[in-house]
Amino acid sequence: MSNEAVKGVHWSFWLVCILALLWNVGGAINYIMQTNLEFVSTLPETHRAIIEGRPIWATGGFAIGVFGGAFGCLLLLFKKSHAFYIFIISLLGIVVTMIHTLNVAASKISFSTGEIFVMVLLPMIVAALLIWYTKLVIKKSWVN
Repeated sequence: MSNEAVKGVHWSFWLVCILALLWNVGGAINYIMQTNLEFVSTLPETHRAIIEGRPIWATGGFAIGVFGGAFGCLLLLFKKSHAFYIFIISLLGIVVTMIHTLNVAASKISFSTGEIFVMVLLPMIVAALLIWYTKLVIKKSWVN
């Protein structure tokens, strides 16, 4: 029996899972908060432009992205390899909603570089990294 099998998963697995879960739960809370018109009215113009003009297909993509990501993290915490496929679906949901976000960003509203990074690139980067990480831990047999 190898040392890997004796020790189980590395402590970093749990850290990555918990941080990723917190990130995705934050996204899910953000999704829910955006249904509150009073909350939306307090946001900067750039955020309101994305939220108020979001079509149903982009809202659906947003929901799939954040709730799928949170569900994938839970599966990963329970060491289930199905998390890999859920993360792929989550990334697809993020891409769908980012189509709308990029259209708004290309409009007459001026977005800062930081806003583009945080609202467009960072969610896709995190989702892609979770897919990669899940594939890695599957290869290491840390998940079944």
